[in-house]
Amino acid sequence: MQNAKIAKKGNARPPALDNGSSVCYNKNVMEKGKFIVFEGIDGSGKSTQIKLLAQYLTEKGIDCETTFEPTDSPFGKLLRSCLKGELDTDERAIAASFAADRLDHIFNPVYGLKKKLDEGKTILCDRYYFSSLAYNGGFVSPEWVVELNRVAMQELRADLTVYIDLTAEASMKRVSKRTETERYETLERQTAIRERYFSLFHRFSKEENVVIVESAEEKNTTQVNIRKAVDRLFGF
Repeated sequence: MQNAKIAKKGNARPPALDNGSSVCYNKNVMEKGKFIVFEGIDGSGKSTQIKLLAQYLTEKGIDCETTFEPTDSPFGKLLRSCLKGELDTDERAIAASFAADRLDHIFNPVYGLKKKLDEGKTILCDRYYFSSLAYNGGFVSPEWVVELNRVAMQELRADLTVYIDLTAEASMKRVSKRTETERYETLERQTAIRERYFSLFHRFSKEENVVIVESAEEKNTTQVNIRKAVDRLFGF
């Protein structure tokens, strides 16, 4: 795949953040930052691509910050213990923990996403609610997982979701090089999770702005295609 594939409503460019999307502080109008989410199965290279994109945007003069889910808050730390198998718990508890961590990530009055976006920062986030829908939704009622994430979906949708695609076989090859594996890192589960991602993108295509980029062996090739989508978002 040479070019990014677009999966979004119509062929229109992402909507501009006008009409109530700016905040006034001390009589100076401040434009809201963009919220860009990265999704993908394990080993897709999201972390690397986020770092490269952050560097690119900074060079363009964009004030940006990176973050991730599960977060490093108390909610997120507990959740990571579950994912690593340090705590044995039910999948429903994990799904609910993801949702709780996400709500704190969005609304926390000190470090919340909405606060930072309102201050004009562009946020690059490693995983968001599509991860919950794709991962947890395969082990408990998918509609229940959607409802758990309903507030997040209503209050803060991504301006752009970048899905970095690779096969489950390639995922496992990359994951096998790690010193430890997590709850969902098996070939069977990664295959099912990848299929659910594409089903979800189809289901929410009218509401979400998603670009699908192949995870190439050469990381710079992947980054070039990601930048094409981001350039359209910013109007570069």
